[in-house]
Amino acid sequence: MDSGEAWLKRVEAVVTPVLASHGLSLVDAEWHREGRRWVLRFFIDRPGGVSIGDCQAVSREAGDVLDVSGLVEPAYDLEFSSPGLDRELRKEREYAWAVGKDVRCWVREPVKGRTEFSGRLRDVSLTTLTLEGLGEPVQEVPRALVTKARLVPALGGPKQVGRK
Repeated sequence: MDSGEAWLKRVEAVVTPVLASHGLSLVDAEWHREGRRWVLRFFIDRPGGVSIGDCQAVSREAGDVLDVSGLVEPAYDLEFSSPGLDRELRKEREYAWAVGKDVRCWVREPVKGRTEFSGRLRDVSLTTLTLEGLGEPVQEVPRALVTKARLVPALGGPKQVGRK
């Protein structure tokens, strides 16, 4: 882990108890420059979703905690957001968070003649994504071949992803 990742882990450790006190969990965090400003962005969630009011409340409290911690030196904008309906999954924590949700993934070379898979993410390991699709057997997708994976929006209530 490089020093930037280690620093972000320390920042996450300071913010996580604030999130937990509001019944929220951390999905992802980013630290990067946007134009002239640094941005510290947290993606948060809870069963049933996150409201704008949740983001505002946790932002005020987490901002105070971060100021006291002294971990963030340059001027920055602090943002809290929901993960989004069609969020791309990149980090291990995001895959773990997505278990039980509908996902679509693409692989760089065919697996059983297919380059695209979709279904409910049932399990994640270091080597495999296990998907269960509507009317399909369980699909084992090798992680090493996955080029992109993202959530499939569940609009209008829960339902499984159709075949592709």
